[in-house]
Amino acid sequence: MRLLILGTGGMANSHANAFAKIEGVEMVGALDVDPARAKAFAATHGIPETFNSLDEAISWGQFDAVANVTPDKAHHPTTMALITAGKHVLCEKPLAENYEKAAEMAAAAERSGLVTMVNLTYRNVAPLQKARELVLAGEIGQVRHIEASYLQSWLVSKAWGDWASESKWLWRLSTRHGSNGVLGDVGIHILDFAGYGAGSAVERVFARLKAFDKVPGNRIGEYDLDANDSFAMTAEFANGAMGVIHASRWATGHLNELRLRLHGDKGALEVIHTPDGSSLRACLGADVEKAVWRAVDAGSVATNYQRFAEAVRAGRSVEPGFRHAADLQKVLDLAIETERERRELGVAEVVPIADERAVVGA
Repeated sequence: MRLLILGTGGMANSHANAFAKIEGVEMVGALDVDPARAKAFAATHGIPETFNSLDEAISWGQFDAVANVTPDKAHHPTTMALITAGKHVLCEKPLAENYEKAAEMAAAAERSGLVTMVNLTYRNVAPLQKARELVLAGEIGQVRHIEASYLQSWLVSKAWGDWASESKWLWRLSTRHGSNGVLGDVGIHILDFAGYGAGSAVERVFARLKAFDKVPGNRIGEYDLDANDSFAMTAEFANGAMGVIHASRWATGHLNELRLRLHGDKGALEVIHTPDGSSLRACLGADVEKAVWRAVDAGSVATNYQRFAEAVRAGRSVEPGFRHAADLQKVLDLAIETERERRELGVAEVVPIADERAVVGA
């Protein structure tokens, strides 16, 4: 597979490092609107060609697939152009800025027959995969209650860098720069983490969003710091479970932690993922009576990068796909609406504009 890296910011290094380890993958080009950045990235990763426009790269055409690591607002136009050009695409999350654009991308992907995948990176967490396996096997019975959280501390710690002086963080705090805040940035991750682990999708949602004061006037240079920093959500899942989901960038003491608790009528599971590692605990069988929790060995799983490369080789679809990401975006959009209207909304109430065949998928 000949691969083009589209966008050469921070996350692009993760893509390049991962793909470099996969046999049969050759990174042949790097594209960025900043020529100096594209050349520096290419030199770091041994990539022979650089481009400064997508039209230029498509005209060259000597690549089979693309890792789309552009900012959120660029995902839709660039991916649509790549699908038209017949290129397989691994797109960073979120798929688009809103459901309408995401549904259009999903419909285009389905018509094309190309391999299209969204890099929901926490599918790489083996304990999450094992938890889903146990849920689907009926080990915890009927899922009744779901708790999920995504906690980050980069607004109260410089462990990630200085958000107040670095554009790579500031744009995430500004709606004018295409950010939907923590809801859009990591909300899609924790929704996928919860729904995938539970083997079910969100049907109804009610959310509250909050942007806290950060600096006088909440503005730094060209950036209005108005995007939400924290959200709290209640959700009803298709399997009947009730859920509580929240995320924050003000979670002091938590660099980057995802936690999922699944409570069933026969048992329970807990998945924790941090930069230091992942774990799975279970309370099953006779242990339920005295609430005894035991560690579960989850083994290891293939990464999204490996599965995408294999899917391109095999010419087959792979999850998480564009339709699934579009369905997650629908929930995120509805969360914003519930904040605005102060009422619960259901995903079935939204009629897709781009493709009336769209359905909610897990």
